[in-house]
Amino acid sequence: MKNEVAKRIRTISEFHRYRGLAQPEHPMISVVDYSLIQPSGHGETDSFILDFFSISLKRTTNAKIRYGQQPYDFDSGVLFFLAPNQVFSIRHSDEAKAQHTGWLLLIHPDFLWNTALASSIRQYEFFDYAVNEALFLSEKEEDILNAIVHNIQQEYHSNLDKFSQNIIISQIETLLNYSERFYQRQFITRKRSSHEILVRMEKILAGYMANDAAHKGIPTVQFVSEALCVSSGYLSGLLRSLTGESTQQHIHKKLIEIAKEKLSTTRLSISEIAYELGFEHPQGFSKLFRNKTNATPAEFRKLFNSF
Repeated sequence: MKNEVAKRIRTISEFHRYRGLAQPEHPMISVVDYSLIQPSGHGETDSFILDFFSISLKRTTNAKIRYGQQPYDFDSGVLFFLAPNQVFSIRHSDEAKAQHTGWLLLIHPDFLWNTALASSIRQYEFFDYAVNEALFLSEKEEDILNAIVHNIQQEYHSNLDKFSQNIIISQIETLLNYSERFYQRQFITRKRSSHEILVRMEKILAGYMANDAAHKGIPTVQFVSEALCVSSGYLSGLLRSLTGESTQQHIHKKLIEIAKEKLSTTRLSISEIAYELGFEHPQGFSKLFRNKTNATPAEFRKLFNSF
């Protein structure tokens, strides 16, 4: 039977108990061996809400790994991130031979208290990513992160002293910085998939502007990301990597592109064009158009018709 309600796990010790693991050596930080975690059952779904950070490197054998809606080749290691209060669901493989290995780094926010990382950790955009937007590691990248996590584990295995917390936190920061580098690499090496997202986004925006904008308003970043089945944070990071522009900037660019077409090829009034593009008030349309083109809609139409 499937778990229909997400289970909230408030402490790292509670997570260990729930998964049948020995109690953590440190209540605020733990490295868990994935091979020791037993799933609830084949074909079942576990859903969790954790009150702490989770960084997970998972390898799966005898099972296909999918990134978004497609299979990919970086299946030696899959890294994904969860911040406190995010819902995480995993459907266990129906294949009896499927095996999961790797590690799970759990960090309670209290461990970061009174450190710079306590506030800066939220600036790493991958903590907003969905699991199907995970980071796929090369063998070399995986080795680098494995070494860092081993250092963290060794440090809290040792006799803790006044230096331990700072040493562990510096290792966590190093892991996050390498992860950020590897995400940028993934955007580059997955150009085909990335450009497919750009093409799909263009079609989604064009269809929306043609059929829905007048009734539903200007397309939002949330609408576009949901239509593409990715999170808004991931989409923004991808677009910035490929084009240097955010999702919002791409939406505005599409609006201006269609507005220019309507201003130059139709006799619609500026108010009518604003309405068709989803603007509630013509003033909002004129303000955006001027900001993006250095001309008002009326000035653009007059200039175009003067040629």
